[in-house]
Amino acid sequence: MSSIITVYSIILTMIVYWFSLKIAKRLPSPFTSPVFLSTFIIIIILILSHVTYLNYTPAKNILTYLLGPATVSLAVPLYKNRDLVYKNLFPVFVGMITGTLMTITSAIVLGKIWSFSNQILSSLSIKSITIPVASEVSKIIGANEQLVAAFVMITGMFGAMFGPKILDIFKISHPLSRGLSLGTISHGIGTAEAVREGDVQGAISGVAMGVSAIFTSLIIPYLLPWLI
Repeated sequence: MSSIITVYSIILTMIVYWFSLKIAKRLPSPFTSPVFLSTFIIIIILILSHVTYLNYTPAKNILTYLLGPATVSLAVPLYKNRDLVYKNLFPVFVGMITGTLMTITSAIVLGKIWSFSNQILSSLSIKSITIPVASEVSKIIGANEQLVAAFVMITGMFGAMFGPKILDIFKISHPLSRGLSLGTISHGIGTAEAVREGDVQGAISGVAMGVSAIFTSLIIPYLLPWLI
């Protein structure tokens, strides 16, 4: 029975995401972002079909495993556009480092304004790195793993939904800049949105996601006590 539910969950996820892509093309909006829309639809269908998150977990694990080869495939467009990256290597590097520092600092400053506890501030500080890295870093800095997972998901979702629109408002159209922004701030979910925009955006976003995660994990144990 469990294997049937797993197969059902995988097929459901694939169909819903494909459907969400079609909707996003016809009705472009932050609320028709494929990641957000497909997540919302899948939750509703799972509730109606009485499939719990525990039942869905094996399917989630399989799909998560497949993200590895999908992420590696971003190296292909990156290689094709390597000349563009080499020409802009310094601004790309500075952008990633600056973006990482700003997202950490702004989260803690805003959290202090709202008088959040130190544990919540610690959890917020790593909201812009991918969950596998964030969960390990949370053990080092004493953050709450459940809160970290929630903050990371919310950050990625909002980045994918509203990030492209914000970039449009500020007339940021260069594919390198757009990919860099989405990957640095919104990790994997933002990268999924960047891939939809183009090869360059997706490739740079993937690099930014990886570099920002490494940089954050290296500096946050030293930066966080000073900021808090």
